[in-house]
Amino acid sequence: MENYSDAPIGVFDSGLGGLTVMREIMRCLPDENIIYFGDTARVPYGSKSRDTIIHYVEQILHYLEEQEVKAIVVACGTASAYALEAVRHKVSVPILGVVRPGVRAAAAITKNGKIGVIGTEASVKSGLYESLLHKINPELKVCSVACPLFVPLVEEGLWRDEITTLVAKRYLTSLKEAGVDTLIMGCTHYPLLEETIREVMGSEVRLVNIGVETAKVLSRILSERGITKKTLDAPPVYRFSSSDAPEKLCRFGEYALSMTIPEAVRISIEDY
Repeated sequence: MENYSDAPIGVFDSGLGGLTVMREIMRCLPDENIIYFGDTARVPYGSKSRDTIIHYVEQILHYLEEQEVKAIVVACGTASAYALEAVRHKVSVPILGVVRPGVRAAAAITKNGKIGVIGTEASVKSGLYESLLHKINPELKVCSVACPLFVPLVEEGLWRDEITTLVAKRYLTSLKEAGVDTLIMGCTHYPLLEETIREVMGSEVRLVNIGVETAKVLSRILSERGITKKTLDAPPVYRFSSSDAPEKLCRFGEYALSMTIPEAVRISIEDY
């Protein structure tokens, strides 16, 4: 690309939840071009093995590098937890996940030292959140709960539904009883359930949106490397792709991004 700083940012997720991270990047870096890929043919990652997740992520990275992106955001809590460190050395551009930014924010804002983590089965099983939080402060008390039904509920658009509320109460009761004052929403789908989660947990519990924190870190990385977009007289270009059912991405994106997505392209990701 003639002007490398104008190259797009690549953002990917196992499905559509990563659009919540893209939304925060758009807010934080409104001039940047972005390519989004949702691996909708293979969602959810949360029930897959570590080796399978790494394989999927490697394929997606090959695709994004072919698109000449200048940075990559792993907008998936499970992929960030299981695959990021294994693949970091395989790409030539800055790559960041959503786990570490969320961890740092939670450690900074907790008042009573009791932090809750909700995520997919795989991300909770990885123990990465607990490990990173205890590296920051060994005295922190961390309570993690897997919420496997949240992703399909979000993907089906059941964000404000009595079924979702019942499921949330089932998952979150132990965290309330543990007295956590800070809750990391450790999956990028979960901000779309924020109202329900807040109702169940109570207004006094601080919710950490990992997309918001990741966008802040990305902004700093681009600035430090001098690769923020330079051509500001042209509007940002957003491109969307998925491994299956691109029309669903378009519909879902209208709610997640509050904008019309005229087209999403289906990518045969297995070819990468």
